[in-house]
Amino acid sequence: MASRRRGAAATNAPGLQSGRPVSAEPDNLFGGRLRLYQPARGAHRAGTDAVLLARLIDPVAGAHVCDLGAGSGAVGLAYGLAGARVTLVEREPEMAVLARRNAALNRVEAAIVETDLLASAAARRAAGLEPESQDIVVTNPPFFEDGKSPAHRPSPNALRAAAHSFGAGDLDAWIRTCAWLLRPGGQLGLIHRADALPACLRALDRRFGSVTARPVHARPGRPAIRVLIRARKGSRAPFGLLPPLVLQEADGTSTPESSALHRGEPWPADPA
Repeated sequence: MASRRRGAAATNAPGLQSGRPVSAEPDNLFGGRLRLYQPARGAHRAGTDAVLLARLIDPVAGAHVCDLGAGSGAVGLAYGLAGARVTLVEREPEMAVLARRNAALNRVEAAIVETDLLASAAARRAAGLEPESQDIVVTNPPFFEDGKSPAHRPSPNALRAAAHSFGAGDLDAWIRTCAWLLRPGGQLGLIHRADALPACLRALDRRFGSVTARPVHARPGRPAIRVLIRARKGSRAPFGLLPPLVLQEADGTSTPESSALHRGEPWPADPA
């Protein structure tokens, strides 16, 4: 979970699209190893979901890793600190400004690509993306489909609303873009709502195999709130359901597994 440094002053990063500055404040993940500026008010902020996604796949040094829908860059930059060659893809210019700033702050060389992931392949190529160019793609797609999530109330903050919802069929198109970017045999890492697992599996079908899903629970005995998915492009290996990750004990303290991941330690080995 993101740990805000108290007393730090918010600063303004220029927005490219709206012309309005983005109020941002210093933050950190992984016990301070990853420093970043995050939106100070209302917009989507990297936290526990980003921590889990950043630890989902262990990159080989020099691997090409693409973070789709990168926001302020937290997930992709974590892979960069691990030695990967990073591309951060973000549609919103205001967030791309923060991603550039955070890459410089952490001394990570990262390509920042501003484009809509749901645009045509020609538009993606014009923005600087190439098909079958990535070893790993990691992504935290919008969680809600417009008009099909009655419990979801869109945020009044435009950046937050854009990060949290998209249109009918867009999840399939999002996964299709992931497959377009990955080399044959490349790996996809994805986090989503737990109840979105069936939709994710439908989108992965015929594009990916060796799919594994790990439910994430806030506390013991409660329904899963997230699912962590790994998949390999072109594989025909069967689906596997992994043991759950529980974030907190019944008394609200962090579990040892959750604490280790938030410190930046590797994910526990999958059972044989």
